Amino acid sequence: MNKLMALGALALIAATGCGQDHTIAGPLTDRTADLSANVVSQTADGPGAVYALTNAAGGNAVAMYARGADGVLSWVGSVPTGGTGAGASLGSQGAIALADDGRWLFAVNAGSDDISAFRVTPRGLELMSRVASGGIRPISLTVHGDVLYALNAGGDGNISGFRVGNDGVLAPLAGSTRALSGSAVGPAQVSFSPTGDWLVVTEKATNRLDIYGVGPDGLVSSTRTAASAGGTPFGFAFGHRDELFVSEAAGSASSYIIVDAGLTVASGAVLTHQGAPCWAAVTKNGKFGYTANAQGGSISGFAIANDGSISLIDANGRTAVVGAGNIDLAISENSRYLYELNGNRSISGFRVEADGHLTAVGNVVGLPASTVGLVAR
Repeated sequence: MNKLMALGALALIAATGCGQDHTIAGPLTDRTADLSANVVSQTADGPGAVYALTNAAGGNAVAMYARGADGVLSWVGSVPTGGTGAGASLGSQGAIALADDGRWLFAVNAGSDDISAFRVTPRGLELMSRVASGGIRPISLTVHGDVLYALNAGGDGNISGFRVGNDGVLAPLAGSTRALSGSAVGPAQVSFSPTGDWLVVTEKATNRLDIYGVGPDGLVSSTRTAASAGGTPFGFAFGHRDELFVSEAAGSASSYIIVDAGLTVASGAVLTHQGAPCWAAVTKNGKFGYTANAQGGSISGFAIANDGSISLIDANGRTAVVGAGNIDLAISENSRYLYELNGNRSISGFRVEADGHLTAVGNVVGLPASTVGLVAR
């Protein structure tokens, strides 16, 4: 088993729309740091970490930032995945994923059609395994307990499952591969519900959501699909009661409740009044949802009611202004901070206030293109 620890350099991508392609540009620089106070030891209001994926065609890597207790990020370095990226936008959310307990981090290698698994350690990340993704061009990952699913966008597209071993080694889950609703559906994200009972996939080209029931053995049922309430469903996130918050690149967000492997609409196509809301995040208490508006240069905040219905926090949809081309969102484990990858090649950080408004806590800049995916602890 190849185990690799390295600290090097990384880049974060700038984009002007949900799926615009970008090539890698700019030199990489080296820095090293001890993450022991930031990555593993974390109190409710304490420090943590933020990770992104370089997605470089010449050699993929996971980027690491230390997150201070005040939400401020500091660049640490990067660890190679052992695979290759696409070198261009994946048009997806969830290119990297953290295990529920924060012990493992997983990353797609869209260029080499495989997945890398890392142990989160006091000094950063340790590469534990790398396995074929079960399809072509993996773009999104989700993990619940010891089961991981990958969404593959190449060919006809599919989802495929894996068991996460106690040592971090990924093993294909026999019988887990399932088709999407059809071919050329433009998949964007796969995610477990908080309970792990459901698996959902968004399809941009068909304006549909795929729902799979998940058995105790980790295997999923056949696909059941539902029409999206808004156009071009893209990123999504769950609240803590399995309510589903979906961003729609046509200009809206919707919310749903899963009932008997089907979806009941709680709020349909609430306009953001901002261009291309593609990425979505929900606070851990389920009270607030956010969309990153790729062509609006903004983040829209939503209040989420107990019945799952949503309403804009700000009537104009501009809860925060971040600049054009933002490409992902992530909320820290304690839900105090929201992070966003944006088109001026930076990561912007915000403190989530009690009413859902956002207060800027700084950003990190000067990063070359091609990075996709964002997760925070």
